[in-house]
Amino acid sequence: MEDNSLEKKYNKYIVAVSIVIPVVVAILFGIKLKDFGINVEPLSFLPPIYATTNGITAIVLVWAVIAVKNGKLKLHERLMTFAIALSLAFLVMYVAYHMTSDSTKFGDINHDGILDAVESAKVGSLRLVYFIILITHILLSIAIIPLVLITYVRALAQKFDKHRKIAKITFPIWLYVAVTGVVVFLMISPYYAN
Repeated sequence: MEDNSLEKKYNKYIVAVSIVIPVVVAILFGIKLKDFGINVEPLSFLPPIYATTNGITAIVLVWAVIAVKNGKLKLHERLMTFAIALSLAFLVMYVAYHMTSDSTKFGDINHDGILDAVESAKVGSLRLVYFIILITHILLSIAIIPLVLITYVRALAQKFDKHRKIAKITFPIWLYVAVTGVVVFLMISPYYAN
């Protein structure tokens, strides 16, 4: 009975966090510190760091699944907590970068500053792939918030049967978000301003 109350206790927080995080990120994404007279150098060093953080998150998630399958429950718990911390670190760096830097558009310029016809054709065909990956990454990164929190709370409440059921949904989506975060970075990185 107490386990259900733990889940119920956290449900309102899960709903609130699942709404607040995407809304705040969307708002902050559109805010540039320079527009408020805060002269900050663009944090252009952050994208490779937060892409690496996504890559490490993917590795940690796989490691956590291997740990639980091998009966290493404490290691699994620590790895999942670490994966959540990595995701939060990513989020902070991502917002900080976008508050100090102009958005980079896919295919804007090449090394000469202009696109020739061949390069333009390549960029055009890759642009669709890029946007499909980017859009699914963004939508699933919003969807994963409540899934991670519900999965985590069910483990805390020791409702392991319910935890396993939702974890089977949470894990592949979270892994997809982490991996596509790296892919999006690799695809857009040639177009970052120097």
